[in-house]
Order: sequence, then structure tokens, then C-alpha cells
Amino acid sequence: MALLPLASHFDGDFVIKLLPVDTAHTMDEVAAAAAANAVGIHVAEQPGRTIRVRKQGASQPYPREMTVADSGLEPTECIELYFE
Repeated sequence: MALLPLASHFDGDFVIKLLPVDTAHTMDEVAAAAAANAVGIHVAEQPGRTIRVRKQGASQPYPREMTVADSGLEPTECIELYFE
């Protein structure tokens, strides 16, 4: 378990934010952390829809149960978050 800073861009937000996550967190936990800083603030809430995480520029999201450590993400790499 180690702290890893990621750059995060939530679809619909105009700001890229620094998001500190733990390498043991799952992508669902990363999504929840990012949502706390964007949804209802710069991004409209979308109840009942799942937030997904993908590496910037990737076409497919990470599996929801994948950990940050298993993703291979490096410090300050950018992730994109969106409602599925």
C-alpha cells in the first residue's frame, strides 16, 4: 500500500485534478474518490449510472475490481472518468 498521485479528468469537467490514491485501491474506489471532487460540483449527478476509469486515450476502461498497483499506472499519469 502506497500513495500514488494521478491526474484525473472527469468527462464534462473543465479541470484536470490531482487525485491521491492508494495502490491497493480498486478502480471503483478510484472512481468514488474522483467523483467526490467533481460530481455535483462541475459534473452533473447521474444516479444509477456506474463511473468507469480508463487510462487517458484508451478505448476500454480498466476492470472495476483491478487495483491501481495492477494497472501499471505511474505517478501523475492521467486517467479519464466517465459515466457508463
